[in-house]
Amino acid sequence: MGELPPELPRTRIAACTLLAWVAMIGVDFLVHAGVLARLYVEPQPFLLPPETAFRLIPLGYASLVFFAALLVWLAVRLGARGAAAGARVGLVLGGLLWAALTLGLASIATASYALLAGWLVGQTMQAAVGGAVIGAGLAAKRMGLVVSSVMALVVGCVVTVVVLQTMGLAPALRAGR
Repeated sequence: MGELPPELPRTRIAACTLLAWVAMIGVDFLVHAGVLARLYVEPQPFLLPPETAFRLIPLGYASLVFFAALLVWLAVRLGARGAAAGARVGLVLGGLLWAALTLGLASIATASYALLAGWLVGQTMQAAVGGAVIGAGLAAKRMGLVVSSVMALVVGCVVTVVVLQTMGLAPALRAGR
């Protein structure tokens, strides 16, 4: 691992990692609590019961910190500056990793193809968004616009899930149900 470029202080790297993580949590919430939610309430031997999975959500969100750190590391080394360049890094990394994982799971697990396809697309989008945030953060002179964009994204994802659940298009899981 080489040295960081002098124009990239460790605080900027940490901020990019944190903001990417928050953005990825927002997209993850949209994908799993909204778009794929129906697939989680159908009994499947591959999945934990919904109540158990709900309690373990913090583990999944913690795993995203590692992925965000990997994306930052890769974006810095590739010189990905700007949202588009960062999104490309995230799209390629996320797409390749999730395609490999999806094919591997399809060959040995009982997960439905719909769930696997949803994970592939959703997690790849999540990686692209994380990469875009990182690229924008690495290129920004000031982080204010990046921070406000991430907050708007997260609020938009939460509002979309609430609308989907309110309209009955996604089931709402409640703790202790």
